[in-house]
Amino acid sequence: MVTIIGGGIAGTVLGGALARQGEPVTMYERQRRGAEGGAFLFVDGRGHSVLHELGVADEVVDAASFPVTALEYAGSDGRRAAMSRGHRFWLHSSLMRVLGEFLGTSGADVRYGQAVTGVALDGGETRLTHGDGSSGTADGTVIAADGIDSVVRARLEPDRVPVYAGDVVLYGRTEDPLALDTDAQILHFFAELDETGSAASTFGHIWRPGDAAHWFIRIARDPLDGPDDLGMRPTEEWRDTVLRATPSITDMVETLLDRTDSVHVSNARDVPLDTAAPPTLPVLLIGDADHAITPAAGVGARDALEDAHAVYTALTTGTCPAEAMSLRRTTILEDRQRALRNRASVSR
Repeated sequence: MVTIIGGGIAGTVLGGALARQGEPVTMYERQRRGAEGGAFLFVDGRGHSVLHELGVADEVVDAASFPVTALEYAGSDGRRAAMSRGHRFWLHSSLMRVLGEFLGTSGADVRYGQAVTGVALDGGETRLTHGDGSSGTADGTVIAADGIDSVVRARLEPDRVPVYAGDVVLYGRTEDPLALDTDAQILHFFAELDETGSAASTFGHIWRPGDAAHWFIRIARDPLDGPDDLGMRPTEEWRDTVLRATPSITDMVETLLDRTDSVHVSNARDVPLDTAAPPTLPVLLIGDADHAITPAAGVGARDALEDAHAVYTALTTGTCPAEAMSLRRTTILEDRQRALRNRASVSR
């Protein structure tokens, strides 16, 4: 028996894959069925390999997303770099629709609109409290995939709280199709460097013929006042801030701003791994509940998928899922260090 708390990327794909192998699965998700959120994301070849191995049909993936030819990096100092790792562009809503259908046809017991508000470990039992005040025992392994503000992590590791990662992030989408001077179906990154050579802002955009253009910007600054996620805001509220942060590419940014009515605004946050308690059963944290990372080229989505794959493999082969998550943490930290070195080499 497996109980999954949270129906985001990691929890949904894990639940669907386990149930298709005959494992009894119960999943609790606080939002109603079909609720949509998020903006867009990029998942690389590693992430799509996981989707394939867990049983999500390739043709379904191909129909719901489109390939990204390359990722191109440029800096305001004139330096450039490019890479291609099998990325595909996804609307967050499209990815969750695909995963939701994968879960919904798996035979799992999915309880939408039922929040888990508390968890207690008592004599080897795991008791869950729900938003309506009811409670019950969760048999077997409990997988907490309940996001960056994880209720379960707050109970198990109350001192490991999300921290501001140094950037405010905006996501935008033009209201109609838009062709730009840049190459289509390439994710373009532009780093506005400060006097120390660090990125004061990073602006990214992608477009393809006949479709809306999508863009985002990370601005290094003090965090937002109030909530960490302001949700959708009128573009005009942030227009001047975005233009001040992108003086080297003003014309292109103005074109995108002019065609975008609203933007999603949030603080980028991380969940520290250096102070994490070792993964132990019967309750495991995965995905953003364990190791959120600031938005960057689909790494967060890939990490969630690879967590799900590691736990799935352990549970279906009789090995220890806690050890699998311990190995995942090592891989994640190594990947982050490699990414930092790569970014440093581009900015030099």
